[in-house]
Amino acid sequence: MALPITKKWRDWHIPLSQERATLSEALANLQALGAKQAEIPLMVQLVENPNFDLPGGDLFHGRVDLQTHDIIHILLGRGLLMNDEAFAIGFTMGSTNRVTTTEELLYTLISKYVYPNVYQFDDAAVRIFRDATKLGYISDCTPLNQIDFEPLMGEPLDRVREVIGLEPELLRAYYEIEKRRCSNNSASQRLLD
Repeated sequence: MALPITKKWRDWHIPLSQERATLSEALANLQALGAKQAEIPLMVQLVENPNFDLPGGDLFHGRVDLQTHDIIHILLGRGLLMNDEAFAIGFTMGSTNRVTTTEELLYTLISKYVYPNVYQFDDAAVRIFRDATKLGYISDCTPLNQIDFEPLMGEPLDRVREVIGLEPELLRAYYEIEKRRCSNNSASQRLLD
């Protein structure tokens, strides 16, 4: 299934309803315009990339490499704008069922005050991050940071979601709420097509 070609990263979005595209098609579509690993600021990589684990354990649960992070955006039906980032990160962390209140607060503070300006969460993104952390926790999906997506690359998106236990109806219910709360945000308005 041919996915629409997007020329600007701000406009990139594959909605949940785009179920028949394969995971590899969707990932190629995103990677054609998404950021490369070398373009991600070191501060963001230190916090979010498992290649930068500290001795003695994870600072934050749910850390993933950039390709897995991109796949999570696709499976959650999220684009690449700030609210999308906040949701993808929060849901991934929450899906581990190991995030403490302190960990959630610490990530919120880092994302709001320490990250470089372009990556900093505003108040709306912080709220979405917190909501997504809770939503990931209540979801019955496999922890997203533990999935080997390689064997699923040729599968359509709806099948991948089914295999990993990701509930599109849960996501759509929250997206309705987010759309009402963030009525002036283009990322939140395009979630339901």
